[in-house]
Amino acid sequence: MAVVTGAIEFLASQPVLLMFILVGIGSALGEIKIKRVAVAAAAVLFIAIAFSAWGTARDVEMPLAHLEILGTFGLVMFTYTVGVLSGSNFFASIRAGWRTILAMIGLLAGAAAIAFGVGKLLGLDGATVGGTLSGAVTNTPMLAAVRSASGDANAPTIGYAVAYVFGVLGMLLFAQMALRQAPKDTDAPAPLTSRTIRVETDAMPSIAGLEDRYEGRIKFARVRHGEHNPILAVSEEDVLRRGDLVTVVGPAAAVQAVTRELGHQSSHDLISDRRYLDFRRITVSNPMLSGRTIEELDLEEHFSARIIRVRRGDVDMLAEPHLVLQTGDRVRVVAARERMDALSKYFGDSARGLADINPVGFAAGLALGVALGLIPIPLGGMTFKLGAAAGTLLVGLVFGRVGRIGPFVTTMPTSSSQAISELGLLMFLAQAGVAAGTQIAAAFASGEWLKILVLGVITTAFLGAGMYFVMRRFFRVGGTRLSGMVAGVQTQPAVLAFANAKTNADSRVALGYALVYPGAMVAKILLGQIMGLLA
Repeated sequence: MAVVTGAIEFLASQPVLLMFILVGIGSALGEIKIKRVAVAAAAVLFIAIAFSAWGTARDVEMPLAHLEILGTFGLVMFTYTVGVLSGSNFFASIRAGWRTILAMIGLLAGAAAIAFGVGKLLGLDGATVGGTLSGAVTNTPMLAAVRSASGDANAPTIGYAVAYVFGVLGMLLFAQMALRQAPKDTDAPAPLTSRTIRVETDAMPSIAGLEDRYEGRIKFARVRHGEHNPILAVSEEDVLRRGDLVTVVGPAAAVQAVTRELGHQSSHDLISDRRYLDFRRITVSNPMLSGRTIEELDLEEHFSARIIRVRRGDVDMLAEPHLVLQTGDRVRVVAARERMDALSKYFGDSARGLADINPVGFAAGLALGVALGLIPIPLGGMTFKLGAAAGTLLVGLVFGRVGRIGPFVTTMPTSSSQAISELGLLMFLAQAGVAAGTQIAAAFASGEWLKILVLGVITTAFLGAGMYFVMRRFFRVGGTRLSGMVAGVQTQPAVLAFANAKTNADSRVALGYALVYPGAMVAKILLGQIMGLLA
């Protein structure tokens, strides 16, 4: 036993070593599936809690628990990169999703009201109830607000520690419930298909007019005017005449609709005929192009070429004129064979573009986000701060959306963002787990721990079930997006990591998370202030 205690003391005395050991062991255990379900990165949190609680019970000091700067560093890397990855689509989704944000805030308020009422019935004091609510919704800034407003540092912390574990486990269960509905999702991006069409209409439609009328859902690539003419890259000024052959790319339904409008599917395949035109996937690694829209490149003017598709991460997107390119994107370009080398040189076409972290933009985004989180915001006679996590998420969303500010590139390659995001998350979970584990022993020494646990389970279950029912029943949210929203309302990175692992980092998960996270963070801090004042 002395050997075990000595090993725990040694590891505890080396916080950086301990953090990465917990990350490694937790990540390995997180891959183990039970009935096809794995907890993924959340396992790091649980392993860290168990180790810390075990050591604290043997009077071993845990310095990692007090190194909040390590956990905060990991958390802001995580939230910032989630923002960058989601920014290009977030602002479009928020215009349609403000009602869901209001509904989510209403559910959080309902959870607080239930916690207050049930806590009083169980005979718990107000400070403990506020801390338990903070643990049930796994939000440390809310705990800080409760402690500050109530003037009690111990009771809220004990409530937080007892309720926290089920706060994570419970929301993992609701995220899994949401993902079970994912096969029925109707908001999944339609896969792109291509087709050669023989024109049989005398209407002489223009390429620009057709693409506008189909609202950017289709893209024309090649055209052959007449039987014996060469195949050319499409220009927006082109007009289609009877007998022309033209290739179109887009979702199957849109491609089928434009085929019926123009004529019929041809047995000739312009794509396979590469005598005149060629196509190539080219990696965007030229930093001068990152953050610019496809329209701004004006490839038709400079190269007589057209971008048809953009592959970002594992997702193929249609090359819409206003799509902002990021370093690491792979563009599918159609152009004359002799222009391909020049196009490759123009875009850069280097593997470096997949791994460049854009250190200047990354550091600037983190600095601005952390600074934003420190700004006191007055509200109703009191002030609150967003905190580093919410601040960096918001800056990341803006940076991911704008892409470039003058010569300053604000985005990062998708692969780099995902790698940094995962590393930051694992660091945060290891430090947060050790910090929570130091409180578990004291919490269970309290005679009220069972009441606290019951209250925490009720609160988490209400919020999780409410999100699942309201978003599915009234807003028809798909299971994939809902899993991200469940993680976002819980402001819990471990749940987001679980959903990402189950969906191969489907972009809808991050969009759901980013949509509700900022509002959830602000609402929880305000509710924490109120619960503390009621204590």
